[in-house]
Amino acid sequence: VQLQASGGGLVQAGGSLRLSCTSSRRTFTNNAVAWFRQTPGKEREFVAAVDWSGGTTTYTDAVKGRFTISRNKGANTVYLQMNSLQPEDTAVYFCTADRRAVYSGSPQAWGQGTLVTVSS
Repeated sequence: VQLQASGGGLVQAGGSLRLSCTSSRRTFTNNAVAWFRQTPGKEREFVAAVDWSGGTTTYTDAVKGRFTISRNKGANTVYLQMNSLQPEDTAVYFCTADRRAVYSGSPQAWGQGTLVTVSS
């Protein structure tokens, strides 16, 4: 299943944004979902993941305490709440459904990302 990310934009350092991840064609309630980000010239990096139930989450150290991943299964949507944003968070953010119910690092198809720009 291919997921689409939205909600990016321009924000000042210290500000907040909430990204959304959804699919209009298929449900992904039985899959873990992960957020990644990518900047020009760099590889896509893992940001956060949530398991199928929403009960288990994982974060990269750089965003711990600032970002929160959650899911609304009824709305078929996964969110990434980003607080205390810093210029180094500037990137295109992607979401992807994992092949398993618990995050395994096995992403399915990549959809269109959403650009987050944090100004200093």
